[in-house]
Amino acid sequence: MSDNAQDTLKEAAATAVVSGSLFSTFDIIMLVLLLAATVWWLYSSRKENKKDEILLSKYSIQPAGSIQIIENSFIKKLQTSGRSLVVFYGSQTGTGEEFASRLAKEGIRYKMKGMVADPEECDMEELIKLPGIPNSLAVFCMATYGEGDPTDNAMEFYDWLKNGDPDLTGLNYAVFGLGNKTYEHYNAVAIYLDKRLEELGATRVYELGLGDDDANIEDDFITWKDKFWPAVCEKFNIESAGEEELTRQFQLVVHKPEELTPNQIFTGEIARLHSLQVQKPPYDAKNPFLAQIKVNRELHKGGDRSCLHVELDISDSKMRYEAGDHVAIYPINDRDLVERLGVLTGANLDEIFSLINTDQESSKKHPFPCPTSYRTALSHYLEITALPRTHILRELAEYCSDEEDKKKLLLMATNSQEGKALYHSFIMDACRNIVHILEDLKSCKPPIDHICELLPRLQPRYYSISSSPKLHPETVHITAVVVEYKTPTGRTNKGVATTWLAKHKPEPGKPLPRVPVYIRKSQFRLPLQTQTPILMVGPGTGLAPFRGFLQERAHARTKGQEVGANILYFGCRHRSQDYIYQEELEEYERNGDVKLNVAFSRDQAQKVYVTHLLEKNMDELWDVIGNRNGHFYICGDAKNMAVDVRNIVLKAIQEKGGRTESEALQFLKKLEFMKKYSSDVWS
Repeated sequence: MSDNAQDTLKEAAATAVVSGSLFSTFDIIMLVLLLAATVWWLYSSRKENKKDEILLSKYSIQPAGSIQIIENSFIKKLQTSGRSLVVFYGSQTGTGEEFASRLAKEGIRYKMKGMVADPEECDMEELIKLPGIPNSLAVFCMATYGEGDPTDNAMEFYDWLKNGDPDLTGLNYAVFGLGNKTYEHYNAVAIYLDKRLEELGATRVYELGLGDDDANIEDDFITWKDKFWPAVCEKFNIESAGEEELTRQFQLVVHKPEELTPNQIFTGEIARLHSLQVQKPPYDAKNPFLAQIKVNRELHKGGDRSCLHVELDISDSKMRYEAGDHVAIYPINDRDLVERLGVLTGANLDEIFSLINTDQESSKKHPFPCPTSYRTALSHYLEITALPRTHILRELAEYCSDEEDKKKLLLMATNSQEGKALYHSFIMDACRNIVHILEDLKSCKPPIDHICELLPRLQPRYYSISSSPKLHPETVHITAVVVEYKTPTGRTNKGVATTWLAKHKPEPGKPLPRVPVYIRKSQFRLPLQTQTPILMVGPGTGLAPFRGFLQERAHARTKGQEVGANILYFGCRHRSQDYIYQEELEEYERNGDVKLNVAFSRDQAQKVYVTHLLEKNMDELWDVIGNRNGHFYICGDAKNMAVDVRNIVLKAIQEKGGRTESEALQFLKKLEFMKKYSSDVWS
């Protein structure tokens, strides 16, 4: 018994003696016993709490979705764990986070123990304190999203750097950017960050790296980091790098059937256990709403392709959207692909397991919600259709019993020209995912848990909303082409989300299918004034947001508001096959709600695209953007169509607006800045 407890009992006894006239001997004994029991309970309770803390710190089967108090001081984490390298990531699709993890892991080879950090979960003002840690280095793997914007998780950090004036003297840094050259603002965030850190006094350890996702971002990353590490060694006077060590980041724990109840096992929830069974707003990326699919119909009238019109019921979600916003869908991987992967790895897909981070300082305790089954992990949490990056091939090589298979994988994981060429032909050109690799390299037999550790997290798919809340406040409409194509190896690859959607259509007498969704706000907006004219270019499913725009403007007209001109350029292959929403568009045209310009590329010998029609109408184009203060919108393919359209706009500004080439470029940049030239494009 503690000294405090003994003192308490003594005081109680003394009190009882003083109060002798009021209490009998029996009363005194009972009072002392009662106090003793109370003290013992408090003491035991404290012991149990301490025991619970120890158990929780081991987090062996702690569900990923449970509430945790997260330490947001990355400086404290570095100090307590003896690390000097911190790799921050700005990631929208998971690639930036993956690259950051690889750099932090490789740091051990170069005598720099590292950690990965999400800027959203850190107090980034602590960058000022980082120089206080000897030989410290901050690396930033930053993706550019949308129209030159930072990713959601890096937005606050980006604003802090942009609007603040912190003294970062003594901070050692390096930046690798993730972008896509088909977009106008290629790697804008990384370029700005690299420049801004230097302006604030930080020291660049190695030059800015720029990754192009339109080409081979994996190649760009490897080429950059293979020069980055020698520069780090020189900067910090590290004599030699250690040998490459393949260490597992997560420890496998297999749970016995009696160890957990079904209520403790994740079955597809994104973050919080039972969040899909017990729905609670607000809904976001970590807490999606399980929406009913009310309508799921085919839009194409012929041909070998499929385009779906899907209506999602959001009436009970309290979610709101505006025309031009995006809806994110959490897909489920194809069941056949999951089963094949289970067979190839010899796994029991219904076995319950957890992967636990061996780095106890990491805020990421599991790679995905655990405990769960392998079937759930492969279906809901892992990108099994993604083309594996080189570090995955390097780890797979260790499980090959055939030397030729091993050499092939090892070669593709190198930075040699031969290795790059083989990776490009065997993985990228052939579109081989993890299932295809294990099928073709038959001696490669990795355990299923290591596959689960290596594969990236399954990401939501984003679609431009093709409806207006003015007409459809309780439903969100999607227009999506079902992705399916043949690969050079003779296999058929399918899009994850559209394949799932194509199989889940409402049937009479059956419950409506449901899918997890959330709304992502966009800058793709109609003008505030309904009388402002708009010109829209949206071939194929690029029409989606403009369907919402037209619904909104037609609604405004019926309410007696003055509505400006709505000019639409739409294109498809054949009028009779893939002219989506034809009846709606022609009805709008009859009512005077839109001026249609439609191109059918394959209905005549010489192909005609929307760009041909737009170029013929440059007088009207200039009149809208140059004389009538109108807005110009483009939605669709970023690689070719959007570039061609932009060039036509520049040409119209020069030829019809009387500007020089440089003046035309400045004029267009001004339109973009004022949100009068807006793009919603993809590659």
